[in-house]
Amino acid sequence: MYGPVLSALFLGMVPLWGIGAPAHPSAPLLTVAPPARADGTQMLAALIEPAPPRAQILSASAVLVIDIQSGQKLFGRDVDVPRPMASLTKQMTALLIVEKFGHALDTEMTVAAEAAGAEGNAVGLAMGDRFTRGDLLTAVLVASANDAATALAIEHSGSVSAFVEQMNVRAAELGLRDTVFVNPTGLDAPGQHSTPQDLAWLAMFALRYPQVVDRMGSRSAEIHSLAGKSITLSHTHALLHTAPDVLAGKTGTTDRAGQCLLSLVSEGGRKYLVVLLQSNDRYRDMRAILDALRA
Repeated sequence: MYGPVLSALFLGMVPLWGIGAPAHPSAPLLTVAPPARADGTQMLAALIEPAPPRAQILSASAVLVIDIQSGQKLFGRDVDVPRPMASLTKQMTALLIVEKFGHALDTEMTVAAEAAGAEGNAVGLAMGDRFTRGDLLTAVLVASANDAATALAIEHSGSVSAFVEQMNVRAAELGLRDTVFVNPTGLDAPGQHSTPQDLAWLAMFALRYPQVVDRMGSRSAEIHSLAGKSITLSHTHALLHTAPDVLAGKTGTTDRAGQCLLSLVSEGGRKYLVVLLQSNDRYRDMRAILDALRA
């Protein structure tokens, strides 16, 4: 776990936009200024429109690469086209939990029956299990656990539907014009969608919180119920385990969304945020982007 070091690293990167900023991020995210590393930017562009016929091509339908310090968009494809975003949805789930309970993540809570029966990726929570809010947040951001996300949603708002209302209220407050939430997990649902631009902007807010960025940068963790039940978690972002320049991230996969990936990257003294939606091979895509950033 990167812990305070990663927290300080990210918090030092984001003086550009404040938590209360009302403006939509379209201006800073879409600003294309002369890049400091022209070769790398040219390589990024070549990933989609390569000169050599056999050059690397990204499989993702939508891509966004941002230099965090400057706010410059180094590369983008369909950055404002709404698409399913799978478990990248959990960024908003985590943000709401930390904004309300950040001072009380050690408080114990009981897993509701609805959460224990959550579909999709889960860590095996049972109705009546008692964990701290912080442990369940860890399960959400490390293991992408739908049961933990549902449990926290109910803890926050009393019901999943009430929590989803709050997700959409917060999205509007943050200026996420092309984002609609239907559930807190990211499971496929009619009308649930976002864009790389909105998801990157959301990440800028969520990752400012140490309780979020530390968990998104943890390769593994272990959580414990009050009754002594232990659950070992491994981060779902494969490159977090193998690529030292990947500092934190979030994965998502569903039938409609395909493979989705959010990555916080450090390369050449710069920090980047990368969003991939509807990829056929997200890690191949991400490695190609890392190679371009190293150029």
